[in-house]
Amino acid sequence: MNIAIIIAGGSGQRMGQNIPKQFINVYDKPVIVYTLEGFQRHPQIDWIEVVCLKGWESVVWAYAKQFNITKLKWIVPGGKTGQESIRNGVYALEDKVNSNDMIVIHDGVRPLVDEAVLTDVLAVAYKYGNAVTSMPYNEQIFVINKDDNGTTNQYIPRETLRRVSTPQAYRFSLLDLKYHEAFERKIGIYGSAYTNTMMVELGVTLHFASGSERNIKLTTKDNLEMFKAYLKMEKDNWLK
Repeated sequence: MNIAIIIAGGSGQRMGQNIPKQFINVYDKPVIVYTLEGFQRHPQIDWIEVVCLKGWESVVWAYAKQFNITKLKWIVPGGKTGQESIRNGVYALEDKVNSNDMIVIHDGVRPLVDEAVLTDVLAVAYKYGNAVTSMPYNEQIFVINKDDNGTTNQYIPRETLRRVSTPQAYRFSLLDLKYHEAFERKIGIYGSAYTNTMMVELGVTLHFASGSERNIKLTTKDNLEMFKAYLKMEKDNWLK
């Protein structure tokens, strides 16, 4: 089976709104529903688990009923950090899935996941045991001088870089093993750590899958406006 874990445990303070960003309505539909619909439509996704901000579980169930998200099977309380939330989602599946099942982790505030991206992530993961969505890095990256952070004399060739985001897929046996190891050893679980960075810190080689520029993360108001623009483009049928 292929199970999606949708991470919706954040409070979204940087968005500056009165409600968490995953529950903001855009054109009369909550952001989290757009995300869920992408997985609901995909023929290779069997079930969905949502890791939800505590106190909002009943809201998510209500949205699933209203918008016909029939693949939603479990809702798990989030943690204090992103890694704790993912860990909660992984541990909650220990008695529900098989070791060879594929788990797709995705941010609830990335509502424009493409079917082709999901398909490739799963294909790469089935071949190698894991897959991370990635894109080339098109900007120049310079390294700040240690003695003067207003200057630089070193750059990183952009051809050596990839931008990595979600969706990411991992065989459940690997995912569960590494989350137990990470929290026992306290490696790869602090700050901005995510599943991909944790895996690398624990010695796992990751495999790149295809990404999409549309797969934006809604963190700020500007991101929200960009999301609305993408939705409007989809409605403008005359655009080729």
